[in-house]
Amino acid sequence: MNNLIEIRWHGRGGQGAKTASLLLADAAFNTGKYIQGFPEYGPERMGAPITAYNRISDTPITVHSNIYEPDYVVVVDDTLLESVPVTEGLKETGAIVINTTKSPEYLKNTLKGYKGSIYTIDARKISIETLGKYFPNTPMLAAIVKVSEIMTDEALLEDMKSSFKHKFAKKPEVIEGNMKALELALKEVQKIQ
Repeated sequence: MNNLIEIRWHGRGGQGAKTASLLLADAAFNTGKYIQGFPEYGPERMGAPITAYNRISDTPITVHSNIYEPDYVVVVDDTLLESVPVTEGLKETGAIVINTTKSPEYLKNTLKGYKGSIYTIDARKISIETLGKYFPNTPMLAAIVKVSEIMTDEALLEDMKSSFKHKFAKKPEVIEGNMKALELALKEVQKIQ
């Protein structure tokens, strides 16, 4: 399966990493891809480190295990950089996408010589600006789509608008903010040199 893309998400309970991985799986499925989106369950509780996974392919996926050598890693909470081995198994041909405002020097040092691409985004600023609260998962979803090119920006936005209409049927006022968060994140994710 040379067209298989594997993604590992690192976050904390309550930040929406699991939800974002499932939204990504749904969006990729709606573009005709084969998908898997699943969390790794442990002693999950609010604030505890959690891991979620995605597999996305143009052909049927026959592997059913955790992901040990991901193409991409998404770090929803940069406090995990010093306590969780986020680059473990991460392919150097892939990339890591981090919700952070920390300096490139700090990131390179903390990632202990990871030689692949490093992307950053300030998901806190985007979510507070567009949603009025800190919900990092929506900007991080857009960031990983932009970096991995799993689908076009337009396909993501179209699918998420439909998904949000369904998900937030009783709270339509949050749809516009979530859409703005996606749009802003697609523009603001940056590769560090």
